[in-house]
Amino acid sequence: MIRGVDHLGVAVPDLADAADRWERLLGTEASPPEAVADQGVRVAFLAAGATHVELLEPTDPETPVGRFLARRGPGLHHICFAVDDLDEALAHLARSGARLIDRSPRRGAGGARIAFLHPSALGGVLVELRESRRGDPEGGEAP
Repeated sequence: MIRGVDHLGVAVPDLADAADRWERLLGTEASPPEAVADQGVRVAFLAAGATHVELLEPTDPETPVGRFLARRGPGLHHICFAVDDLDEALAHLARSGARLIDRSPRRGAGGARIAFLHPSALGGVLVELRESRRGDPEGGEAP
């Protein structure tokens, strides 16, 4: 079911500033910023070995990431796992009694099919599932 860690989502107040700092740290270039309107964020990805770091800047203080920043400040927002079949993974989790934010997939960055599990499902950690596309390397491939 789980192929590996796809990415770590990091909430940031300023995407350009954060991308600059992360680029210097990782020695890699961030992807061009992308707006994900239905989630109220602008994102950029950076390769970090076999996984990625997703920087999330809220487009409004009342979005989920905006509220996260107001409550907790910048930092780790979620962990994303790559799955082969998102519909199957969600059905399995629902049968197992996991609390789901998304009962069916939605579109995320790069048009990927994604879904979120409620933090109460896994000890307070917000978990995203991202369907791997055929040909993706182990752990998926962020845009």
